[in-house]
Amino acid sequence: MLTPAYAAITLGSNSFNMLIARTKGSQPHIIAKYKRKVRLAEGIGEDGLLSQEVIQRGLDCLAMFAQMLAQHHIQPQHVAVIATATLRTVGNAEEFKQRALPLLGHPIDVISGMREAELIYQGMVATTCGQGRRLVIDIGGASTEFIIGDGHQVLFKTSLPMGSVTYNRQFFSSMPLQQLDFDDAKRQVLLTLAEHRKTLRDLGWHCVVGASGAVQSVVEVLMHRQLSETITLDVLMQLKAEILAQKDSSCAGVIGLCGERAPTFAAGVAILLALFELLGIEHLSLSGGALREGVLMMLAQRVHDQA
Repeated sequence: MLTPAYAAITLGSNSFNMLIARTKGSQPHIIAKYKRKVRLAEGIGEDGLLSQEVIQRGLDCLAMFAQMLAQHHIQPQHVAVIATATLRTVGNAEEFKQRALPLLGHPIDVISGMREAELIYQGMVATTCGQGRRLVIDIGGASTEFIIGDGHQVLFKTSLPMGSVTYNRQFFSSMPLQQLDFDDAKRQVLLTLAEHRKTLRDLGWHCVVGASGAVQSVVEVLMHRQLSETITLDVLMQLKAEILAQKDSSCAGVIGLCGERAPTFAAGVAILLALFELLGIEHLSLSGGALREGVLMMLAQRVHDQA
């Protein structure tokens, strides 16, 4: 029997994503993917409010998602809409939610950082081969989640306020970039990690898995250059040197970097570099999935229970 299609929508601080799937066997089978770089966190003003321009950018994306929901004949009860760091913190999140409701016909669930970490981990486990204790790092636009787990068991999780969009605004908005910009970013990562740094290192791990666009962008550069897709400190140091040689924010001289990822590339590399150095990471591999896949797994179970 054909199961109904369902849609997992995640509203991140950098990208909005939608996965549409049906269950085959006992696993979600993705039939369509939609994504747009909304860069919500870019629109946070000094008053802590989202600008109307960025709100409209987000609503335009949700209107497109709504068209796709109709096209795929998704029922409202088979949709989950999850929002993360930016809508957790801005003062006019309620305005955005109210204006989005008639577009999607479904309320937005703004989840806590801890719930986000849980869903990221479950999305990683469902999509990424590997055994033993794993450290999962998901660098988003405005927050970074750290999870240590073994199999399906989560041993540690936290969500911290650092991300590629917010760090880009704070440290990397003035070209050409300098070594001092990377130093300032590392200092901020150290302050933000604070007491969690010792806990993470004491728990330890067998391997490190990275999720999100920051990691994906580095892996895409390595793939374009036909190099190993494993991220190391040497790889990040080389990319930093290339970034420092760029004259403008397009980073056109970084071979293999997609233009869409260029605006937050320096900030993502800086956060990764700081984490490698502060946590003693040697190798990091790209996760097969994260938050959106975790939401999809949650939704698949809900649809199954409703059947």
